[in-house]
Amino acid sequence: MDSRRSIPRTDDLLADPDLAPAVARAGRDRVKAAIQQAQQRARTGELAPDAVKRAALAALTPLRRVINATGVLLHTNLGRAPLSPLAVRAIADAAGVTDIELDLETGRRGRRGRSALATLAAAVPAAEAVHVVNNNAAALVLAATALAGGKEILVSRGELVEIGDGFRLPDLLVSTGARLREVGTTNRTTLRDYAEAVGPETGFVLKVHPSNYRIEGFTAAPEVAELSTLGVPLVADAGSGLLRPDPLLPAEPDAATWLNAGAHLVTASGDKLLGGPQCGLLLGRADLVERLRRHPLARALRVDKLTLAALEATLAAPATPVAAALHADPEALYVRAQALAERLADAGVDATAVRTEARVGGGGAPGVTLPSAALAVAPVLAAQLRSGDPAVLGRVERGHLLLDLRAVPEELDKELLSAVAACG
Repeated sequence: MDSRRSIPRTDDLLADPDLAPAVARAGRDRVKAAIQQAQQRARTGELAPDAVKRAALAALTPLRRVINATGVLLHTNLGRAPLSPLAVRAIADAAGVTDIELDLETGRRGRRGRSALATLAAAVPAAEAVHVVNNNAAALVLAATALAGGKEILVSRGELVEIGDGFRLPDLLVSTGARLREVGTTNRTTLRDYAEAVGPETGFVLKVHPSNYRIEGFTAAPEVAELSTLGVPLVADAGSGLLRPDPLLPAEPDAATWLNAGAHLVTASGDKLLGGPQCGLLLGRADLVERLRRHPLARALRVDKLTLAALEATLAAPATPVAAALHADPEALYVRAQALAERLADAGVDATAVRTEARVGGGGAPGVTLPSAALAVAPVLAAQLRSGDPAVLGRVERGHLLLDLRAVPEELDKELLSAVAACG
């Protein structure tokens, strides 16, 4: 029998009670279009006929839940860091009416997000003051505008980075009205290169950690401690969001170490290795942070109450999902993979436990691999798993779809198992 004959009819699905809330929310025409798209995917063999309704519902949901089995801990396309349960609860609590800019003891206006800022300051004692904006790019824009508007920013040619979606650091900085003065060469820049360029027009020296690439071989770059002696502010972009050193990532800079080494201002992302919400952290000398906080642009770049609540909860949590994934025991991951493979075999699905390598991702720790374990299943399951609820995303490698467990919390094993079994 032609399997296409078992594809549900459009009118039957529109009358399905499960789709009634979607019709009420999105309208009959939009739901009908989603059903027809899912039906066409079933006709071409991309979807199983019984998955048409699920695919139609998924298409009507702006953001879908995904199990990240790619082996990339901080997957930019999947929203980078998953929040801790404590942070998720904090967002829900903050969604109502809060005291975000009110001092309840005096009844007067208070500093916005003072509790979250105090928690961040306590987490990085080396910083005299802290401020939070909506991402790390915003932190650099605010620093460039407030400290180097109409002046020069000195930066090594080897640190003029481009990240995803064509975003280029030089374009960002020049858009603020600052002028870039490149020093050194792509592979070698010395302290003397910076010193000879410093002058009355220097706004600050910018040190950028090349978090998504490496230059190897005949290279040279001054340390933060050396750059801090040049007599002008040193802004250091740590990028990946480590607040303290992590022995697993010895080459990845952290805010505390750079501040103790003499950086006057450190910027970092909140949604990478810190494991929190998307935001940009500004940490450092009190006078510089205050100049940034008081600049008119700061209001346009400020974060909302949900971000502040999630950031504070992230800093207060004993551990984040990112930290748990980063420090997961490879042998324990392999034992999990074996157990899941055995259960899938009982369900008639061909799956094998294999040892793999995961990575940090999110523009952090380039070249660092993390031993991991995965379920190896047929690559034809990739599209079906992506269309499920929740969607499951793995990576196709060596003729198999690998469902890497390092970024999958153990409490999601049951859902992962059900998703794969349903495709078999």
